[in-house]
Amino acid sequence: MTDPAPSDAPCPFCDVRLRDQAVATRGSVFAVQDASPVTPGHLVVVTRRHTPDFFTMTPQERLDTLALLDDLRRRTLRRDPTVTGFNIGANCGRSAGQRIMHVHVHFIPRRDADADHGRAVKGVIRNKMAY
Repeated sequence: MTDPAPSDAPCPFCDVRLRDQAVATRGSVFAVQDASPVTPGHLVVVTRRHTPDFFTMTPQERLDTLALLDDLRRRTLRRDPTVTGFNIGANCGRSAGQRIMHVHVHFIPRRDADADHGRAVKGVIRNKMAY
């Protein structure tokens, strides 16, 4: 993720051109490639409606997000036999590492070799691995 944009800057996830880059959609949400992927296939699921974080999503947005994550999992496993696990997560608030104040859920395919390279679960949050 990039550094926080000034409060008067437009939301990058609200840019309609981003939707043209969607690799998958489901109702009120869509998935795009992460700008700074942790592993190959790292996507973010984003709501079409601007809302700050997971806790402000509507019930339908949450259902659509879960359904899209299931779709992405099936598709990823079908296409890439090296994937053996996943990290799914959302940062809620600046103190939790959220940099773009528009809800987005990370979908990170993992491979057995990832742990061998120091990229286990704690390695998902760059520069925050001392916890």
